[in-house]
Amino acid sequence: MAYDYELLRVNIEGRLATVTIDNPPINIITPALFAELARLSVELQADPSLTVVLLKSADPDFFLAHFDVEAIISFPIDTEAQRNNELTVYHQMCERFRTMDKVTIVQIEGRVGGGGSELASSCDMRFGVRGKTIINQMEVPLGILPGGTGTQRLPRLVGRGRAMEIVLGGDDLDAETAERWGYLNRIYAADEIDARVGALARRIASFPVEAVRLAKESVDGAEQTLEDGLRDEAYLFQRLLRTEGAQTNMRRFLEIGGQTREGELKVGELGGMLGRES
Repeated sequence: MAYDYELLRVNIEGRLATVTIDNPPINIITPALFAELARLSVELQADPSLTVVLLKSADPDFFLAHFDVEAIISFPIDTEAQRNNELTVYHQMCERFRTMDKVTIVQIEGRVGGGGSELASSCDMRFGVRGKTIINQMEVPLGILPGGTGTQRLPRLVGRGRAMEIVLGGDDLDAETAERWGYLNRIYAADEIDARVGALARRIASFPVEAVRLAKESVDGAEQTLEDGLRDEAYLFQRLLRTEGAQTNMRRFLEIGGQTREGELKVGELGGMLGRES
């Protein structure tokens, strides 16, 4: 994979791709940046060597401000609105980040708004900075609505009532509230977020590839009925039992102290050792 971009820097470390967004002065999603993000989503989705993607910003004050309002004003409006069966190109991009067989993690150190928030909320995990990260869906005050997945993703993340407050209020949502509501997984101090989120991304990337991919697929199955999700979970479990990674790591777990009193008191540490060994 080439990963050749003007506004994105892509660093590959083993099975982890770290993508740094750099579109000064405030990381507006201009048409040029959107084109690169869309192309990146296609390239990442097709890369069999990766299991984790970490998205971050070169600007600690702005992850992605929002979609370019000047560009939105130029959208054609000379015909009647049409209901299309196909997803919009922005929806398709967000769905690729959500459904690709890689774990997608977003590190939001400053502000994220509009289409940037919609992209972030489509990813698997989001982390922020205590007292600094701000989320804002600013579309309704402009006379429009979040049209890049926001009205559909937010209720699934934070519930209908809170989604209504975020969307209809159009006001800033602070990091502490966003964590409590479930928009952010965790919040960290500004001087520790890079190390903490990076460590999680590298830890996941160190585990057996099939386990990471099928575990994500199984979690996503929770959007089905419970019985259908349980059937899929059982099938995916059976598939993983038959992989070399599972057989090797389960034996290694027992060798390094698993199922002993001392080992089970630090089972998270043992998991990290299995990653390094795999």
